[in-house]
Amino acid sequence: MGTIHHHNCPVCSSYNLQQVFTSKDYTVSGEKFELCKCEGCSVIFTRDVPAQEAIGAYYASQNYISHSNTQKGFINSLYHKVRAVTLTAKRKIIVKHTGVKQGKLLDVGCGTAAFLNEMKMAGWAVTGLEPDELARKNAMQLFGITPESSEEIFNLPHKSFDAITLWHVLEHVHQLQEYVAQLQLLLKDTGRLFIAVPNYTSYDAAHYKAHWAAYDVPRHLYHFSPDSMQFLMQQHTLEVIDIKPMWFDSFYVSMLSEQYKNGKGNIIKAFFIGLLSNVKALYNKEKCSSLIYIIKKSVE
Repeated sequence: MGTIHHHNCPVCSSYNLQQVFTSKDYTVSGEKFELCKCEGCSVIFTRDVPAQEAIGAYYASQNYISHSNTQKGFINSLYHKVRAVTLTAKRKIIVKHTGVKQGKLLDVGCGTAAFLNEMKMAGWAVTGLEPDELARKNAMQLFGITPESSEEIFNLPHKSFDAITLWHVLEHVHQLQEYVAQLQLLLKDTGRLFIAVPNYTSYDAAHYKAHWAAYDVPRHLYHFSPDSMQFLMQQHTLEVIDIKPMWFDSFYVSMLSEQYKNGKGNIIKAFFIGLLSNVKALYNKEKCSSLIYIIKKSVE
C-alpha cells in the first residue's frame, strides 16, 4: 500500500526542511519514523507515513483508548477519571465562545462519542464523524449515538454548524488542506471551530524529545506549534481568536513518555515533569502541553 514521502511542507509547501530526530512507534509496530521541521511555518511533520489505506494497522491496539474506551491499566483508568472533568470544561468553552446554549455541533473524529453525549445531554443537536468501525459500534452501545464514517464530511450541508470540534484529531488527518477547507465551509458565519492538538513547543516535549508520547508516530502526521496552526488557518480564511491550555495533558503525556524513555513507568517523576511544564505555561499559555485553538471565519 506504500508510504507518503513529503518533499515539501504539508502546511505551507516550503522546501526549507530540517530533520529533527527519529521517533519510535511504541504503541503498535516498534518502527521508527523521521520527523522534519519546516523552517517556513514551523510545523513538524512525520515524513514517511503510511498511506491512508494502510494507516489502520497502526491503530490496531487494545490500548488505543479513543477507539476501545478501555480502562485497563493505571494510565487509562486515570484518563477516564480526568475525562469526566474535561468533558464539562469543553462544553462550557463551546457555549461561551459560540454564545449559543443549544445549537448544532459537529464533532470530527468523535471516537466512542463521550463528548457528543455530553453535548446531547445539554440539548445540542449533534453529528459525529469517526473513521474507526469499532469506535462507531462502541458509541452506539455506550451512548446510543451513531456516528457517520469520516468521508461524510464532504457531503454535509454548508454553513450548518454553530460549533465544530476536533479533539486531538487534526494531527491524524491525511487530507489536511482539504479538511480545513471543508471545515470552513461547514461552519456558520457566526460559528466557531475548536481544534485541540499537542504542542511541541511545550516544556515536556523539550524534555522528552524523541520519547515525547504526543509525537505518537506514525498516527500523528503533523506536530503543531501555535505559529504553524495560525498559518494553516489563515490559508483558509480562518482566524485564531483565542487559545486555551489543556492542563491535564502534560501529566498524561509525561506518564506515557516515562514508559517510552525508560521501559517502565515513573509516576512521581512524570508528575514532576508535567507540573513543571504547567508552571512554565502559567507565564505563557502557548507553552502548554496541549492547546485548544478557538477559531472564527475571517472577514474577507
